[in-house]
Amino acid sequence: MQLQQTPVLEETLWQAVLNRDSAFEGKLFYGVRSTGIYCRPICPSRRPNRNQVCFFQSPQEAEIAGFRPCKRCQPESEAVANTAKAKVLAVCRYIEAQIDRIPTLSELCSHVGMSPSYLQRIFKQIIGLSPFQYADALRSQRLKQRLQEGEEIADAVYDTGYGSSSQLYEKAPKQLGMTPKTYQQAGKTINIVYAIAPCPLGYLLVATTQKGICAVKLGDEADKLEHILNQEFHQAHIIRDDHTHKDWIQAILDLIAGDETHLDLPLDVRGTAFQKQVWQALQKIPYGKTCTYTDIARDIAKPHAVRAVGNACGTNPIALIVPCHRVLRSDGSLGGYHWGIERKQKLLIQESKSIKDDSNT
Repeated sequence: MQLQQTPVLEETLWQAVLNRDSAFEGKLFYGVRSTGIYCRPICPSRRPNRNQVCFFQSPQEAEIAGFRPCKRCQPESEAVANTAKAKVLAVCRYIEAQIDRIPTLSELCSHVGMSPSYLQRIFKQIIGLSPFQYADALRSQRLKQRLQEGEEIADAVYDTGYGSSSQLYEKAPKQLGMTPKTYQQAGKTINIVYAIAPCPLGYLLVATTQKGICAVKLGDEADKLEHILNQEFHQAHIIRDDHTHKDWIQAILDLIAGDETHLDLPLDVRGTAFQKQVWQALQKIPYGKTCTYTDIARDIAKPHAVRAVGNACGTNPIALIVPCHRVLRSDGSLGGYHWGIERKQKLLIQESKSIKDDSNT
């Protein structure tokens, strides 16, 4: 229905258009009679004369009335994107509600009215994981929590939706980094090798397992970094060896110095499904660029989880590789950083300088 109910309502909608008010995104579209074009409220084009404007609730209504979509703000694609995000969020909530099983793809498609191929594609585009990967990560996290609480392994396996213990043990090295029994014992038999090197930010500690890097830490004192590592992996077998994986350590040092802009190193990190979503989103921030906590929350299709995104950044176990230093508050201020605001500022200045130097050469 065309939005022409009262003069008061129309004046509110017109002010939203004049102010390019993003709060009306997806809720308001305006048509210009003189051009036959309809736009989003934030369209950057010149504002039309008021007497030429009419308002609509959707692109479909505008097109039924004979208007064409604006090529600059592309209102028809925005509506499709908003609808897709809403359906993907509905799929996430549905998956999360199935605490003892993983729903089938056809079941998810029926729930939101999407085809299997489209749901797979749009879900991965928005969330960063396939529906099954998302559900599997949630299942793994539930299992970890139950094991940490001391529940019997067999009960935890079946209550969290694993069809059999053999199914879990096939996945255990990847999902738990160890067997369920070892995980239940807080990593008692894990071997961790770490190295410490001086760097422009103080000291750099890099810890590795057989599978990859499990911790990257920054600090002013080497012994304090060692203490933190031993507390986190208190039942693991930890040794220092500054010569193991020297190439990995050098790559991180090169990043700090501005001689490297991208790291592609093997990782062995553990976190909740939500934390992993945030960390994956952080790794997509280009070198020399920044975004806000709000941006990350939107990227993972959880726009109201800004505080939770901040917490996930604070628990990032691999500084620099997952570049949580590139996330700022909405007002542009630095916000927090687990390894100190001064280090965050130095990293951002160095990255910005390196990008400028490259562009001038």
